[in-house]
Amino acid sequence: QVQLAESGGGLVQAGDSLRLSCVVSGLRLINYHVAWFRQSPEKEREFVAASSRPGGNTYYSQGVKGRFTISRDNAKQMVFLQMNDLKPEDTAIYYCAPSTTALSGIRDPGMYRSWGQGTQVTVSS
Repeated sequence: QVQLAESGGGLVQAGDSLRLSCVVSGLRLINYHVAWFRQSPEKEREFVAASSRPGGNTYYSQGVKGRFTISRDNAKQMVFLQMNDLKPEDTAIYYCAPSTTALSGIRDPGMYRSWGQGTQVTVSS
């Protein structure tokens, strides 16, 4: 059974940084792409960043490119999202998820089957 446990969220001010962590169990992370998505009230879940298996390439949404960095430690079964220069529009619940989708689907939340509880990030102005 795949389990994902996100942590590291919190309430911060605009311009601050946070580092999110995700512990993955029930699969070998090295065999999976892994992505971060976020969802705010009344909005659909949206792609934030992804790392292709086993960790060679990274992908970002335009809104976070240059501010966020995704990384992974396959040996520790962990995924990270370093978020710098946070903005109020980054406020959301953040989720990590693994997938074996083709790279063309790496930004599509529909290509991911397992989700954790997420971690809340709130950025005040």
